[in-house]
Amino acid sequence: MASMNTQQTPYQFLGEDGIKNLCNTFYDLMDTRPEFSALRAMHAKDLSAMKIKLAEYLTGWMGGPPRYADKYGTVCMTSPHEHYHIGPEERDQWLLCMDRALVEIEASEELTQMLKVPLFRIADAVRNREGPSAQKTNSDILASN
Repeated sequence: MASMNTQQTPYQFLGEDGIKNLCNTFYDLMDTRPEFSALRAMHAKDLSAMKIKLAEYLTGWMGGPPRYADKYGTVCMTSPHEHYHIGPEERDQWLLCMDRALVEIEASEELTQMLKVPLFRIADAVRNREGPSAQKTNSDILASN
């Protein structure tokens, strides 16, 4: 992929098709890789609806049209996830899966770094259980990569 201008939003860089590709790749990895089996078990057998929902959410979140908000009226991520056990391990598994998806779609290093802390914040916001890795900070996440 081309180098990203730092004034562009991730949406401007990826576009809707790129975001859809990222979401499809993310869920395909979750569906096929054993290291994501615990994360996969939290989802419905058919991932089609989730691929669409995540793409709609990320489209708005990355600076594009608010597709998710237009359709569902809210962008609150905590409520839909509250009935799942999401601790630090599940959060980190989600982040690793997203990191791998970014690699698979050949996202630039600049885009990957631009998304690292905000994606951590989203993943951590839906965490509803404590655990040993809950004390990780944004600096720890950046330092580990």
